Amino acid sequence: MDGQLKVAVVGGGAAGFFAALSAAKHHPSAQVVLFEKTAKLLSKVKISGGGRCNVTHACFSPAQLSKHYPRGGKHLKKAFSTFQAADTVAWFESRGVKLKTEEDGRMFPTTDDSQTIVDCLTQESERLGVDVRLQSPVRSVEPLPEGGLTLNGERFDRVVVATGGSPKLAGLQWLVDLGHTVSAPVPSLFTFNMPDDPVTDLMGVVVSDALVRIQGTKLAHQGPVLITHWGMSGPGILKLSAWGARELADRDYTFQAQINWLGLPNESEVDALLDDALPAIRKKKVANACPFELPKKFWAHLLHKAGLDPDMPWHDVGKKARNKLLNTLLNDVYAVRGKTTFKEEFVTCGGVTLGEVDFRTMESRIVPGLHFAGEVIDVDGVTGGFNFQAAWTTGFLAGRAG
Repeated sequence: MDGQLKVAVVGGGAAGFFAALSAAKHHPSAQVVLFEKTAKLLSKVKISGGGRCNVTHACFSPAQLSKHYPRGGKHLKKAFSTFQAADTVAWFESRGVKLKTEEDGRMFPTTDDSQTIVDCLTQESERLGVDVRLQSPVRSVEPLPEGGLTLNGERFDRVVVATGGSPKLAGLQWLVDLGHTVSAPVPSLFTFNMPDDPVTDLMGVVVSDALVRIQGTKLAHQGPVLITHWGMSGPGILKLSAWGARELADRDYTFQAQINWLGLPNESEVDALLDDALPAIRKKKVANACPFELPKKFWAHLLHKAGLDPDMPWHDVGKKARNKLLNTLLNDVYAVRGKTTFKEEFVTCGGVTLGEVDFRTMESRIVPGLHFAGEVIDVDGVTGGFNFQAAWTTGFLAGRAG
């Protein structure tokens, strides 16, 4: 069978490359052809993680790993039982690429250079004899009555589609034409724009543990928040945007973000912390003695927002002013008017409906011989290496299928 097996992989990104390598590894006599429409391979891998490539996340339980996917987690849980983050680490390390784990669980090559990952993958494709065809856009994929498919008129036994997320439904129309149901794509992992809000003057400030909610919804996430020149970003915002991708799109990215800057939901607990701190700071100016772990510039911003005189000593802060300050700390509100997505690293919510894919083999339940890998299906993860892990896993399974 392998001697006659021809496998086409559409897309030269992380998922497509891994699918091609998996197919060549599991079917050593097969002909594996990788089609990439541009002149570059693995472009997203190259630029990801600020050029360091966040390969995966140090979460080695399939059940726990699957909880980091706003869409597709349940389906990926089964897939991770076959190939998960520990397998990714072993795969790269067995090919001479050591990975390291940072404090937040993200894993990078020890070189801190994404080119290390790109080189490893391309060298492996050369070793396994994958036929890589650059500047080769796919014009047509058609199933054959006798089995198999044609791609640009060339017959293949199996075709793996790993074209990534599409910003518009039109980019996935050809899959609809083949009979698939596609969830309309909307952006995931985006930052919040806050036009003309004074907070943007604090660009670069990071609050390490904020609890962010979207008013009028159940959406909430806790984590670091980065102030930018257009609004807010950082893991706390990006992860919230992923979980709320479709709901926030429905609101046309116009909503109120309510932020608890201390990450402590219990007001009495915050009140007690302030009481404990007061004896040591009561004679100091409010601006110079922040009783909480907040950046100095940000503390000044909150004092201004709460209407407190920064030169007032703490012992002169009355009950009314104190309550206003606590409310600002725990229930600060910002008007969000739009989003900013990372064009090169965009992640989408949407794609081929999960029920139409057999996650044991990533084969279409609609078109025999057609398989999927990566973001072309309605799977996406939060920031931190989870989207690459989904790409490695689904690519591995799609390529392995016989």
